[in-house]
Amino acid sequence: MAVRKPGLIALFDVDGTLSAPRKVATPQMLEFIGELRKVVTVGVVGGSDLSKISEQLGKTVINDYDYVFSENGLVAHKYGKLIGTQSVKSFLGEGNLKELINYILHYIADLDIPIKRGTFIEFRNGMLNVSPIGRNCSQEERDEFEKYDKVQNVRPKMISVLREKFAHLNLTFSIGGQISFDVFPQGWDKTYCLRFLEDFHEIHFFGDKTYKGGNDHEIYESERTVGHTVTSPEDTMQQCKALFLANP
Repeated sequence: MAVRKPGLIALFDVDGTLSAPRKVATPQMLEFIGELRKVVTVGVVGGSDLSKISEQLGKTVINDYDYVFSENGLVAHKYGKLIGTQSVKSFLGEGNLKELINYILHYIADLDIPIKRGTFIEFRNGMLNVSPIGRNCSQEERDEFEKYDKVQNVRPKMISVLREKFAHLNLTFSIGGQISFDVFPQGWDKTYCLRFLEDFHEIHFFGDKTYKGGNDHEIYESERTVGHTVTSPEDTMQQCKALFLANP
């Protein structure tokens, strides 16, 4: 593969950056990434596990990008091959993990919100994904909860309680998407993936939740990256064209 600048990589968030939240990326975006790979190294980093990222970016995702970092890089692929894994279960220990999960479930059980569905905690290799409404809700219910949460601050209030209760575990709580937030050990945010990119002196990161508390904030603010805030997949393409494709 011909790379115009060997020490440069364009690294992308998934939801809100390459695709609409939990939606499949458009054919135009997939085609654009293919064109971009001709001039720069391209990577993707998402909080979701590889199966969910594959649903959005295609079953051949680990071959369509030079680097694929699922679960913030706790599962890392380079040129289609697995190069690293880390487990929150082994890191925290079963006792701490059970205490945390039990507390979250009790909190949600007592939470008075308009609707609840199912799958309130999704256990991933490198994190817990917590959804007060439940991940089994419909897209319409997702949209409604997102609006409700912006007014009632359901997720921020819950995070505040958990942060105080489990301060001894040194956890990070990061809001992402419409209905949930991620829980993981400190340092296991998206900056975790940067340890696999030591060969790059210029890392351009593109994400939509770059504000403090958003799951793109830490990597956006990292001194190792050049951060770019995007508002939609279309905005991502426009910014990349201006940066990388304007003067081929």
